Amino acid sequence: MKLVAYTSPARGHLYPIVPILLELQERGNDVSVWTLASEVERLRALGIRAEAIDPAIEKLHHNDFGTRTPQEALKRSVAVFARRAELEIPELERILALASPDILLVDANTWGAAAAAEHWGGPWASFLPYPTPLPSAEVPPFGPGLKPWNGPLGRLRNWILRPLLLGALERTLLPPLNEARQKLELNAVRDAYDMMTRPPLTLYFTSQHFEYHRSHWPDSWWMVGPLNWEPESVPPSWLAQLERPIVLVTTSSEFQDDASLVQTAFAGLAEEQVEVVATMPAGVHTFDVPPNGRVEEFIPHTPILAHTEVAITHGGMGATQKALASGVPVVVIPFGRDQHEVGRRAEHAGVGVYLPRRRLNPTSLRDAVRRARELRPAAKRFANQLATEGGAKLAADRLEQLGVPQEAFKPAAVISPA
Repeated sequence: MKLVAYTSPARGHLYPIVPILLELQERGNDVSVWTLASEVERLRALGIRAEAIDPAIEKLHHNDFGTRTPQEALKRSVAVFARRAELEIPELERILALASPDILLVDANTWGAAAAAEHWGGPWASFLPYPTPLPSAEVPPFGPGLKPWNGPLGRLRNWILRPLLLGALERTLLPPLNEARQKLELNAVRDAYDMMTRPPLTLYFTSQHFEYHRSHWPDSWWMVGPLNWEPESVPPSWLAQLERPIVLVTTSSEFQDDASLVQTAFAGLAEEQVEVVATMPAGVHTFDVPPNGRVEEFIPHTPILAHTEVAITHGGMGATQKALASGVPVVVIPFGRDQHEVGRRAEHAGVGVYLPRRRLNPTSLRDAVRRARELRPAAKRFANQLATEGGAKLAADRLEQLGVPQEAFKPAAVISPA
């Protein structure tokens, strides 16, 4: 089987599929990926055939930070996705002609690539590394991070708010999405449910233990658990010299103006008996760093998490689930995008503290870290639950099955004995 994967220009969207690509490759499949240029050589070193996406796509950075309202931030994000989509369509068509794949695997954030995959007509799948906006009567409308309510009153609240919250998302998102689809003469997407169920297969990179319960999922959806991959590296030399537990602070891999999270953590935890390690993959800022503080641009989190007591995250799905998979409770301070939903899910699962950004200050953050410490036994149990998900092997199984003609699943004819 020949599989081509296509991602948006973000490590947080590339790294989760690397275990799947390696698993498929180990099974003898022909695997290639188009992704951000800075990761191409790293992937090639793993034996994966990798190419860079169009540089013009990489130049279209998110600019949703610093807006006055969530609606304005959403409009800015959608505008970026729409501009990328215009470039993704011809690029994926070129890739299809070049690679002649049996199966396509595309990032849910690549609207143009998804439209081109649907137009192609062959077997294709989408992967989703963030909380889904897929609507359900049992689940709060996607966006602001509402607490889930059980029972008839919760369903009533969800029914009333869905047109206001999810409807606003749909009204902003669907016109540019359908404009891209129109260029390929595809039918218009009607709503969020229609959008999220177009792919024949969706691999959802989370766990049933982290996602809200719903009585029905589309047959095409598979939760495969959090896929936590990072480049191999030697642990930093200073790690072995630390005598106190770590509080890890993570910021977005795509610039989001979340440096205030790091400075607030340094201020709030300066007198605590911990080491505060902050990672800033989108670029390091200048801070007043206390004696127990340290700033790094990019270091793999796994060796750090082995010594971490609490992780403070911006609410990115990858960083948050990676901490939880290591048995580390989280404090989540969302800065936008899907991060409110991540924070609420961590709180609902009993393994995290949700702290709205408007309440972020040194005192509130210090108190949240202290509360999160009390969740460490629950986080350890939760990590064991996450470890039972199917992971890359299950994802590879579903992709291989997708590539098998449906007639292959027909039962064999029954032959009567002589």
